[in-house]
Amino acid sequence: MKVLVTGGGTGGHIFPALAVADVLRDRGADVRFFGATDGPEATAVPAAGYPFTGVSVLSAQTRLSWRTLRAVVRITRSALRIRRQVREVDVVASVGGFASAPAVLAARWTRRPVVLIESNGVPGIVNRVAARWAVMAATAFEATATRFPSRLRVVRTGNPIRPQIVAAATDPAPSRQAALGAFGLETGRRTVIVLGGSQGALSLDRAAAGALSLLHERGDLQLLVSAGPAHTNIVAAAVDPTAPLLVRVVPFIDRMDLALAIADLAVSRSGGSVAELAVCGVPAILVPYPHATENHQAANARELERAGAARVVADRDLTPQIFARQVDELLADDTTRAAMASAMRSWARPQAARAIARLIEEAAR
Repeated sequence: MKVLVTGGGTGGHIFPALAVADVLRDRGADVRFFGATDGPEATAVPAAGYPFTGVSVLSAQTRLSWRTLRAVVRITRSALRIRRQVREVDVVASVGGFASAPAVLAARWTRRPVVLIESNGVPGIVNRVAARWAVMAATAFEATATRFPSRLRVVRTGNPIRPQIVAAATDPAPSRQAALGAFGLETGRRTVIVLGGSQGALSLDRAAAGALSLLHERGDLQLLVSAGPAHTNIVAAAVDPTAPLLVRVVPFIDRMDLALAIADLAVSRSGGSVAELAVCGVPAILVPYPHATENHQAANARELERAGAARVVADRDLTPQIFARQVDELLADDTTRAAMASAMRSWARPQAARAIARLIEEAAR
């Protein structure tokens, strides 16, 4: 079976795609990737050992504009260029993003079945358009089904996550011990992780930096802040090395499995990566990115809030005082945190990658 996985643009697209690809490869499939020539997938996919073909794309707007017209022209040209290669595969799996548009368009022309993998509560524009001819969609969020055509078969599989995170969730003790050395943390303290995505989140970083002076007497607490390469100094400059509070600031967390295993609480954006928090049962204060396409991060966060797994704070409301108060309240309430952790695990789908692989195999047949 030959499978073409397409899409990219962010880690939230790439990591799930690679998780599914690993399962398919283990089951004997020939897996190849198409993505944007200038996207992070152009380096991440070959590094994972998969053939990669770059295509030229341009992000578009939902309204009619010159940029939208240029994007459509570029996508069409790329689709024409790769049409022959798409015809050779048995199935196309799209994780979304504008990087997926040429391959799903070429799949329509060549009558290759398309399976959509949607990691957000509100589907992106490419997956919404492709839903008109796709054979099925795998979703992370329950509410996503209402945003697809009624004739499309939609299965809530969960969002695929990296195998090492599933392993850490299954047996966290070794990862907790490893996290102490990897991040310079201490045993016996409560651990809060702050996650703003691969590039960080300026509002989260500023709120965390301001909250350090409000939490500085907490000798029972340690913060691990993934601030993003451009914002590390914002948080680092606010750290008082003589305070009882222990703070570690990094540009990016490579070993997310270790961070999640040791976390008692997370303050995080609410992209597709919330599936990793859920699998590891980490209670969360979610701060949706307010400029996400069609506000999909707010939809993600509200579903977890309704499940009892998270609290939601609007980005505009996140002050250092709110940050510190929410952290204080939840760390002082073991019962509430335990209930949130249980709700996270109930919502999670740790075998999402395997479930999606089975759907792709079904579509190929």
